[in-house]
Amino acid sequence: MSHTVSAELVASVLKVGVTVGQQVTAEDEVVLLESMKMEIPVLAEVAGTVSEVVARTGDVVRDGDPLVVISPERS
Repeated sequence: MSHTVSAELVASVLKVGVTVGQQVTAEDEVVLLESMKMEIPVLAEVAGTVSEVVARTGDVVRDGDPLVVISPERS
């Protein structure tokens, strides 16, 4: 089952730090958001492989919008 990393506030996407197929660990920065002149790193909550990148640099996202989908590592 995949895990979706979502935005937690209204913000602009400054940088997408991952690509499809990339391995990530929990706590890796996957997206950098900007809101009210503050940079907010969005971290992976699980380790796994990036299966989809929804966010694009310059997008405006809202609370709950999907940013990145990760297929978790299997134990």
